Amino acid sequence: MSLDEHGGATVGAPRSTAQVELPALRTYLDEVLPGGVDGDLDVELLSGGRSNPTFRLADVTNRWVLRRPPYGHVLPTAHDMGREYRVQTALAGTSVPVARTVALCEDASVIGAPFYVMEMIDGVTLRDATQTGRLSVEQRRRLSEAMVDILVALHEVDPGEVGLAGWGRPDGYLERQLHRWRQQWQASATAPRREVDELLDLLGRSCPATRDPGIVHGDFKLDNLMVDPRDPAIVRGVLDWEMSTLGDTLTDVGILLSFWDQPGEVPNPISQGATALEGFLSREQMARRYAVARGLDLEDLTWYLVFADLKIGIILEGIHARHRLGQTVGEGFDGVGDMAGVLLQRAHERAGAQLLAP
Repeated sequence: MSLDEHGGATVGAPRSTAQVELPALRTYLDEVLPGGVDGDLDVELLSGGRSNPTFRLADVTNRWVLRRPPYGHVLPTAHDMGREYRVQTALAGTSVPVARTVALCEDASVIGAPFYVMEMIDGVTLRDATQTGRLSVEQRRRLSEAMVDILVALHEVDPGEVGLAGWGRPDGYLERQLHRWRQQWQASATAPRREVDELLDLLGRSCPATRDPGIVHGDFKLDNLMVDPRDPAIVRGVLDWEMSTLGDTLTDVGILLSFWDQPGEVPNPISQGATALEGFLSREQMARRYAVARGLDLEDLTWYLVFADLKIGIILEGIHARHRLGQTVGEGFDGVGDMAGVLLQRAHERAGAQLLAP
């Protein structure tokens, strides 16, 4: 089966220029685009983003996507538009599907923040079970396999060969991540949660050594992909590279599996059962396919799953905090605080006896 162009590409946000200074943006694009903007420039909010606000740009002949950081307080190193732009530019010649980058503007005076522009991919995003339910059982299986294979391909890229040798520091990556997310929690928590500090302490005591360093996406999940509208088992592009770095590649496996819902389980509150349908591989099958392809064992997988739930919960708490201050745009933010609580509780439960043992 096929999907139409609007099968998940938007989040129902109203058509709006949403705090984009259109004349200044038009002037900038006329300067950096070959031939400039063709006719009128149209700007539409695609997603207020539970993270980075994202806009569709269009003139008479072209369609692009503009990404900017969220409004309000974030960590100084978070939501780095240059990071997203540079990693996608570097990966353009690899087997990892990415959008072609067009321009990076680090001058905040143009629209009020740094931003980058990339070509719009001819594809759709699958966000929930209503949309994945339109796929055939065979398409769901193939999409599962394609996602694992793309993650393997990303982690097998030699950073030095694509100009990313200095992209990050794999040594001590997990320890720095725990410190970073403790800082983020302290900066954005709207209410005290003892389990967060307990989990951060627990993960610090049981932190595995990084054995398989490489390029890490940081948020690899189904709704950060664009799939072919005619055959949704084909991935046309991987999106949202804001947290990419060189680090422990198994953190990406933890994120993927945190969002990978299965029948009979309480789903991740973000994915809401999107993969809990016949045809999608199980979490165990996904992990096994990855492990076999890379020749790895995943003995520490519980640690990475707990860390993934905790990290996503802290991210959602930060979004909830910005929303309370009126610093989000678009719709879909009212329940984010509750979603954070669900994930933080699940992280605590997943830790279980394996990590909580003395």
